Amino acid sequence: MAPRRDRLTGSRLQRISFGGPAAIVTSTGLIVGLRSATVGKAAIAGSLLILALADNLTDSLGLHIYQESERPPTREAFLTTVANFVTRLLLASSFVALVLLVPSPQVAYVSIAWGLTLLAGLSFLIARLRQVSAASEIAKHCAVALAVIALSQLIGLAIGVWLGQG
Repeated sequence: MAPRRDRLTGSRLQRISFGGPAAIVTSTGLIVGLRSATVGKAAIAGSLLILALADNLTDSLGLHIYQESERPPTREAFLTTVANFVTRLLLASSFVALVLLVPSPQVAYVSIAWGLTLLAGLSFLIARLRQVSAASEIAKHCAVALAVIALSQLIGLAIGVWLGQG
């Protein structure tokens, strides 16, 4: 039997690496942006659930169609689509749980910490697979995520001001 670290390589890691970062960064950005716009927990949780289902399904469909255009074996395209959907659903659901369990004033900070931890973990696995510097990959990926989060906060603040709530 192969060591555990060798099981999540190649196509298995590839199946979760497409949708994982999207779910992590989008969920974190959504929470931060909506909190900045002074939106309540119910609206944030509802938005995350809609994102987890609607955006996830359309993204998985897009991935599936792309996979079909590349002409992989039918089973491989199907497994990649299902893995993408399940990965995104589980990751987005973890953010819904945070929103429901963490007090409102701290939810954005906890979500950022959770999101960066997840993204760093995935980046580490990919770096090991590619045999490149994990620190460099984590730094690059987290920098992009932080830029998205900062932009989301600015948009949320602007909306809050525009609607007279900020």
